Order: sequence, then structure tokens, then C-alpha cells
Amino acid sequence: MEKRIISSPLAPKAVGTYSQAVVADRTIYVSGQLPIDVKTGEFVPGGAKEQMHQVFKNLGYILEEAGYSFKDVVKTTVYLANIADFGTLNEVYALYFSEPYPARVAFQVAALPKNSLVEIDVVAVK
Repeated sequence: MEKRIISSPLAPKAVGTYSQAVVADRTIYVSGQLPIDVKTGEFVPGGAKEQMHQVFKNLGYILEEAGYSFKDVVKTTVYLANIADFGTLNEVYALYFSEPYPARVAFQVAALPKNSLVEIDVVAVK
């Protein structure tokens, strides 16, 4: 099995003992992304909607670095600080994915790093 580490300079650097993404054979596993703007090192201003857009941008940068796109995504996991943001998630999600949609899990968690409102990870296959 071929395994390679992916790191995009356009997305926030890993801040712990993990990689932005790992490709194993034809599958990429992208670690959970927070709404950090790499230019400022801070969360984007605004609420859940703005944070979701930044998370998807960060995911896109990493996918692109490895030669993948949102069209290759087969599974997403969405962690929400407030499940009341589920409707907003669906609205934003539809801007990045089209039918046939990837499989998805979305749930509320007790807390996210740096008090983020959202974190998302993806798995994509070529």
C-alpha cells in the first residue's frame, strides 16, 4: 500500500500530532478542519455560516494539493457546536457538493478546539 502525507500551505498547519491529510492507495483521509484563515491565523469573523465556508475552503485546498476535488468526496463527518446550525450546514454544504451527495454524519459535540462552531473531515476516492 502506498501511503503519503499531504500538506497544503493554503490551509492551516496541523497543530498537533497529526497530518492535514494522508493518501493511502487511491483514498485520501483529510483531518478535521477548523475555520482558520491561514493569512491571519484566526477564525474568520462572523457566525456558523462564515465558519462553515472557511472550513470548506480549507478542505478544498488540501484536496487540491493532493489532486482531488469535492467531486471525489465519498464521506464527510460534521461536528457542530450547536445542532441548531444544521439548516445552515445544509445550505452551505449544497454549495460545495452536488448529487450524488457523499455519505454524511453530522452531530452536536460538547466542545470543539478553540471554541469553533464547526469542524469537518472528509474521505475522498479517485
